[in-house]
Amino acid sequence: MLEHAEKLKHEKASLTSVSEEDYFNSLTFANESIPTELTSVKQKLGKYLSKFSFKKQQSYQMHKQADKFLPQIAAILKSYGIPEDFKYVPLVESGLDPRVTSHKGAGGYWQFMPATARLYGLRVNAQVDDRVDFLKSTHAAARYLKSLYEEFGDWTLVAAAYNVGGGSLRASIRRQKESNYFKLRLNAETGSYVYKLVSVKEVIENPVKHGYRI
Repeated sequence: MLEHAEKLKHEKASLTSVSEEDYFNSLTFANESIPTELTSVKQKLGKYLSKFSFKKQQSYQMHKQADKFLPQIAAILKSYGIPEDFKYVPLVESGLDPRVTSHKGAGGYWQFMPATARLYGLRVNAQVDDRVDFLKSTHAAARYLKSLYEEFGDWTLVAAAYNVGGGSLRASIRRQKESNYFKLRLNAETGSYVYKLVSVKEVIENPVKHGYRI
């Protein structure tokens, strides 16, 4: 009996392991595969999937905001040819709360810096701040993402550039002679950015798997 119980235990562990491996292998960003065969990549994904799980968040706020805004964002992004996964950017950036501002001066749904906002058609002055206008800022973000893709030609790098700035990412690529996001050495925030986007996407699209009762 003990031998049989031990055998069942090992079989269960094996099935769990295969299931987890299949799950990680199924994860994508902007229709691009994620190299989860790399231990560091898998560990980071596990870390942020846990961070955005219900066990850690203890809140349904992300899902409420997602239900309210994401369909509109997806439609706008589609009209510019931007992959749907970028609809999670403002959820990661601001929690879709336009009142959020960073210590560097980024603000609004998409956390635009004032200069970048103006470059893509938004008014930011003492009287008006279009960064807090949902539709205007989303169209501006789509234009910005499109321009980044024209430069980098890779949607994962586009996400990184959105976070750190095109100039800074170009410098890192040139200095390291490496254009694979998952192998680049980037600052902590940018180095975790795509993992956060993928994790939020998974928590919104597969809530029950991550502890939410929806």
